[in-house]
Amino acid sequence: MLIRNKQSWEMPEHMATPEDVYLNRRQILAAMGFGLAAGMGIMPKLAAAAIEGFPAKRNPSFTLDRDLTPEDEATSYTNFYEFGSSKNISRKAKRLKPDPWSLTIDGMVEEKITINADELIKKLGDQEERLYRHRCVEAWAMAVPWTGIPLEKLVRFARPTASAKYLRFETFHNPDIAPGQRQQWYPWPYVEGITVDEAMNVLPMLVTGIYGKALPNQNGAPIRIILPWKYGFKSIKSISRITFTDEKPVSFWEELQAKEYGFWANVNPEYDHPRWSQKTERLLGSGERVPTQLYNGYAEQVAGLYANMPQDRSLFF
Repeated sequence: MLIRNKQSWEMPEHMATPEDVYLNRRQILAAMGFGLAAGMGIMPKLAAAAIEGFPAKRNPSFTLDRDLTPEDEATSYTNFYEFGSSKNISRKAKRLKPDPWSLTIDGMVEEKITINADELIKKLGDQEERLYRHRCVEAWAMAVPWTGIPLEKLVRFARPTASAKYLRFETFHNPDIAPGQRQQWYPWPYVEGITVDEAMNVLPMLVTGIYGKALPNQNGAPIRIILPWKYGFKSIKSISRITFTDEKPVSFWEELQAKEYGFWANVNPEYDHPRWSQKTERLLGSGERVPTQLYNGYAEQVAGLYANMPQDRSLFF
């Protein structure tokens, strides 16, 4: 008999929004809007990328101990410095054209690959939905249903050589549509990195959707990373290149201020940011302040990645 031990992130299914309720709400909206337009021979213009598979089946192993953040909050309060330093950048982000979208996988791999984002997702397999906590270094947090593919599938698809130790992610660079990239004091394009071991963990996702729909531009369309145990700036948006390397990448914010934004950026309430406390976080939607959890509540799944490393401040900033 197979005995399955419950993971720490798993909560009783009744604490998450039931999938049938979640989907029915969208079906009702579709019938009121999209369906009516189709019946009249009028098809609304869609802004989403060509990646398909929404809504994806929810993986019941990844549930939450808090309510989902309202969709309008999670999609309107976002950081995307390519389009400006304020949180309300959704209008400017409309300039981004996520379809078609080319992504290059290179470096220490058996063969360099340049592929359309939608074709890549099709090759990696069926998408799934997971409920994750998301914690910003600025001490705000949200709980979101992400749609995507486990990042480990991308690693296997890329066929890295045995010498590869890191994944270096790079976003697009186009100052003509992204006004923030005209600010030359920033080291564009945005770069982030993780180890191959971190990428092969069960938690990271190559994300294409949110709330059962394709990612809106401001949330990183058409393809981004989610690393739920790290501060949000590690979860790079609108990826255009993934490079496998044996050299630790220098990330965007680390290059600007390494004492405040280090390579590892794992969540730990005991290590304050140099300019503010990390002991609590503000939940988008309710505004409630709650205690910050070690590794954002995912310590059981990821602490082993760092067991042989000094547990000092550099691991968290």
